[in-house]
Amino acid sequence: MLRRLYDWTMAKAAHPHAEWWLAVFAFMESSFFPIPPHPLLGLMCLAEPSKAIRFALITTVSSVLGGLFGYAIGFFLYESVGAAIIAALGLSESFPKAACYLNTYDWQAILLGGMTPIPYKLLTITAGFAGMAMAPFILASIAGRGLIFMAVGILFRIFGAPIKAIIDKHFAMVTTLFGVLFVGGIAAAALLGGGGEGAQHACEAATAL
Repeated sequence: MLRRLYDWTMAKAAHPHAEWWLAVFAFMESSFFPIPPHPLLGLMCLAEPSKAIRFALITTVSSVLGGLFGYAIGFFLYESVGAAIIAALGLSESFPKAACYLNTYDWQAILLGGMTPIPYKLLTITAGFAGMAMAPFILASIAGRGLIFMAVGILFRIFGAPIKAIIDKHFAMVTTLFGVLFVGGIAAAALLGGGGEGAQHACEAATAL
């Protein structure tokens, strides 16, 4: 079923209203949709490299708005809707860990989740449930989502089609590298300040709120 959903999503790259579909998928993925917008963004950038930055900007804005929707689900409707979404996505066991990381690292967790393969929807719903301050949530979402999507757009704009093979083959490594570069200093500072490693172990062991 997931494969059919993926194929259906990719088919929208050739749709006359592809930009609207890109915006819709980016919005949904930040709150409840299982397929990330990255492959669709890549196909559209491959087809029209001159519009790559425009496509990346659409994806970034829509994803951040979707993140706010996910936050609202967690804040207002966790018991009735949020918990069901997390369960349907197979993330129930990860929810206590995500809540622990958010309580410990706050906006840093959102920043990291926004630009790595960590399910961003898990963090947006959890942030709402935990009542994270809105301003840091929005700014971290813009930074994290913008970094990864705009990087794709800029790379396609500069290098065109050859960059697609590299992104497809090493996507997890590329996104993780961005995360390490931008969050590594913050993590190092937390560890040097004391308690960072202990908090990480505690969060990994979390099984309940």
